[in-house]
Amino acid sequence: MNVLFISLGCDKNLVDTEWMLGLLESRGYQMVSDEQEADIIVINTCCFINDAKEESVNTILEMAEYKETGRLKALIVTGCLAQRYQQEIIKEIPEVDALLGTMSYDHILEAIDEAVSGKGRLRMDDIGRLPKREAKRLLTTGGHYAYLKIAEGCDKHCTYCIIPKIRGSYRSIPMEQLEQEARELAEAGVRELILVAQETTIYGVDLYGEKSLPELLKRLCRISGLYWIRILYCYPEEITDEFIQVMKEEPKICHYLDLPIQHANDEILGRMGRRTTKQDLIHTIEKLRREIPDIALRTTLIAGFPGETEDQHEELMHFVDEMEFDRLGVFSYSPEEDTPAAQMPDQIAEDVKEKRRDRLMELQQEIAFEAAEAMVGREILVMIEGYLPEENAYVGRTYKDAPNVDGLIFVNSEETLMSGDFVKVKVSGALEYDLIGGLV
Repeated sequence: MNVLFISLGCDKNLVDTEWMLGLLESRGYQMVSDEQEADIIVINTCCFINDAKEESVNTILEMAEYKETGRLKALIVTGCLAQRYQQEIIKEIPEVDALLGTMSYDHILEAIDEAVSGKGRLRMDDIGRLPKREAKRLLTTGGHYAYLKIAEGCDKHCTYCIIPKIRGSYRSIPMEQLEQEARELAEAGVRELILVAQETTIYGVDLYGEKSLPELLKRLCRISGLYWIRILYCYPEEITDEFIQVMKEEPKICHYLDLPIQHANDEILGRMGRRTTKQDLIHTIEKLRREIPDIALRTTLIAGFPGETEDQHEELMHFVDEMEFDRLGVFSYSPEEDTPAAQMPDQIAEDVKEKRRDRLMELQQEIAFEAAEAMVGREILVMIEGYLPEENAYVGRTYKDAPNVDGLIFVNSEETLMSGDFVKVKVSGALEYDLIGGLV
């Protein structure tokens, strides 16, 4: 039977999707990309913020129509929306044949069997478990880079975030298991490994009694075939001197960190349940730049958190201007049910939130454009991602760019290049966030 798989949301969700795809492939299911050809459609959903929730619901409704217009026999919904809104989905969207919670994705084959036979049901395993990984992952990233999810869940309980309620407390995946998975990925041709979790910096505390990310990184760096190792979602208060030292010493580790700081005003940070102050953030950023001068720092911010005054927004603007992050994303605050922040007084009007978000992004654009211009004339290592025939150019990424969230570099080359190739490129021009260059 033909299966169409739709993965929504973050890269951590994508890893769950790839494990499910591996199970489906091991059973002999045929993957298709056309809804009209699908006997089974599986949607791995997200509900982190309201926009993600809407996208998930709209996708389910859109796919449900193929029960009338296509050959669809079973519609299965997995992931965060299924976990959080199971009863609502059962009641409001009867076309859905089976629901799998966030920690139940290893039961996808049973869910399909039951759904196709008309006995589809709800499967919500304990969110404190770790799903079994019995098949090989089927990569959806092109094969030259892959995400390695090193932990599940979160213990931080930020006041705006629902993740602990739908993915459970923080559970590290054993180091030996991660090593084996990384080795298999490298043998399959993966050259860039991207470490992800709700928070990577406290990896191992639950299993080994101490922060073990430095040790994990050392082990991963010893795997031949891997060229770059990139680390995302590092909470600034958890960054240790040992971690910085490993980044400095291991040539495979990209000098790139994602530090989701969310704000820079102490009162707002306190209301968010964050565990840093503005001075802490400045200290961490200055230390990282002092110890690793060429480090690229990415962050995310929330505009219009409940109670944020115009002065506090201006303080955040000034902080962004001073810190000059290499990469930055901004979300308008989204009130999520069952979170403390949604009950807070002084909720900000949508148009004010959007204006504040836009102002932050405009400021960051100026910073990013200046940084891109400063790259002109420099030589830099690039990983090739593909070829754009209409541009007659290859497209790639530098160590400063994580896939799908950061910039690209367009490379002119007379030589034939392949995805996953690493080449030295001289930057000849800047296009807002992206660069242009030619082979050295």
